[in-house]
Amino acid sequence: MAHLYRQGWCLASVLLVPLLVLASPGLLKLNAVGPAWGVLWLLPWALVDGPVSGALVGVGLGLLLDALHLGPVTVVPALAVLGWWWGRLGRRGAPIDRSGSLALLAVLGSLLLGVTVLAQQLWRGELVPAAAQILLAQALITGLLAPLVCSLQVLLWRQQLPGVRG
Repeated sequence: MAHLYRQGWCLASVLLVPLLVLASPGLLKLNAVGPAWGVLWLLPWALVDGPVSGALVGVGLGLLLDALHLGPVTVVPALAVLGWWWGRLGRRGAPIDRSGSLALLAVLGSLLLGVTVLAQQLWRGELVPAAAQILLAQALITGLLAPLVCSLQVLLWRQQLPGVRG
C-alpha cells in the first residue's frame, strides 16, 4: 500500500462523490443519466494506492453511495472488487496513465457496477424499464469523462507519494 490515505485531503476528497451524485450536473448527463462518479474517483485511487487500499476505500465509498439511496440494492461489492482489481493492475507491469486505458477501465467498471445493480434488482423481481439504455448511457458518459478526471487525479496523487509508480 502506498499510504495515500495518510494525506488527509486525499481521503476527504471521497466526500465529493456523494456531492456530485446529489448535484447531478445537467451538462454531464447523457439521456438524463449521469456518470458513475464512484468509478471515476476509485479508479485513480486504486491505481496509485494498491489493491488493499482500493478494496477498503471501495467498501467505504460504496457505503457512502448506498446511504444516498435507501433500499436493498447495494454497490459495495462491485466497488470493492473494482478497487482490488484496479489496485492489482496498478502494481503489475507498466504504470497505467494513458487516456485510452483509463477510459476503457472506467467503462468496464461502470458496466460491472451497472450489471451488479441490475442483477440485484432482477433478483428481487423488480423490472427496470430501459435498463440496457441506462447501463450503456452511464458507461459511455463515464468513459468520456475518465480521461480528463482520472488523468488529473492520477497525476495529483502520484505527486503526493514520491517513488510510487502505480
